[in-house]
Amino acid sequence: MNPITDSIQVNTHSSVRLQGAGKVVYIDPFRLEETPHDADVIFVTHAHFDHFSPEDIAKVGKADTVFVMPAGMEQTAAPAVAGRKLVPVVPGQRGSVEGLEFETVPAYNLKKRFHPKEEGWVGYVLTLEGCRVYIAGDTDATPEAAAVRCDAALLPIGGKYTMDARDAADLANRMKPGLVIPIHYGSVAGSPKDYERFVKVLDREIQVRRLI
Repeated sequence: MNPITDSIQVNTHSSVRLQGAGKVVYIDPFRLEETPHDADVIFVTHAHFDHFSPEDIAKVGKADTVFVMPAGMEQTAAPAVAGRKLVPVVPGQRGSVEGLEFETVPAYNLKKRFHPKEEGWVGYVLTLEGCRVYIAGDTDATPEAAAVRCDAALLPIGGKYTMDARDAADLANRMKPGLVIPIHYGSVAGSPKDYERFVKVLDREIQVRRLI
């Protein structure tokens, strides 16, 4: 397994930290206990409170932190960004920020209305030192998610607002990442038992890591 995957931390829910290539990266910081002020880049998947938290952004942000978030959030995010660089993105985009390559993947519900496709919300594939890490955001098991090729996939499994544990495991079985890390369960949505439900359906050749 690529050493980058060893750096992946899930603080709670869908709040992710990883580092590599000399950069510290956060995705959707939320309910943080520490105030490290160490983020080189903060990626935000969408505007819901458990993914865009100005309070937690303030805990990890520093004077030169760069923000990446869906287009349309600029006005809402302005107080949290506070004059720092903000890169708006749309689904299906490739880009680079602070030397870090990223791709955006549409994140949406197929039949529910919590995350409409037309909002333009996203997940991210981040490439650090040759390792591709997919943080799916709040999504169902969409065709776009199934098409992602990555070394590690962080997938929501809690149901209600996103795909549930079975659908997430089926998605992982189609994607076939080397490592999958379940997120978005056990607090705001879902329960700790979702992890066991997920593992029961997951193909045995896919490594799984429990971080929450």
